[in-house]
Amino acid sequence: MNTFLKNLGAILVLLGVACLAVYYFSLPENYLLVTALALEVVGIATYIIVNKFID
Repeated sequence: MNTFLKNLGAILVLLGVACLAVYYFSLPENYLLVTALALEVVGIATYIIVNKFID
């Protein structure tokens, strides 16, 4: 479980990048940009906070 929690922030950031790729290549809708921004911010914050307390 600790391994998953350590990687949760990186997984969220990669999901944000996937949203940006979908936006760029096929579907230019604003909700994809908002979703990507939210995933990136939450992913970075999660990565910092979780790794601070688990290590």
